Amino acid sequence: MKSLIVLALVGFSTIAAADEVQAVNNAAVEQYTYSMKLDVAKVISMDAVPDTCGVVPVHMTYEDHQGQRHTLQYSVMGNGCSNG
Repeated sequence: MKSLIVLALVGFSTIAAADEVQAVNNAAVEQYTYSMKLDVAKVISMDAVPDTCGVVPVHMTYEDHQGQRHTLQYSVMGNGCSNG
């Protein structure tokens, strides 16, 4: 009986963790503009700049000073251009 309770609790915690990850992935992505005033208290993650030649979109996920999480999309020049 105890093993069934433990198994149920482990199952519920796994489902809760998966729901939290999906909620973060489904969060609205904000498009960066130069007029935006960003409130970045902590950077959570940033996309690596790809090795392509040209302007590419990348994302930064951060928390503001109120603890709200944001995902921002902005454009960068890829690392694949050579001056050859």
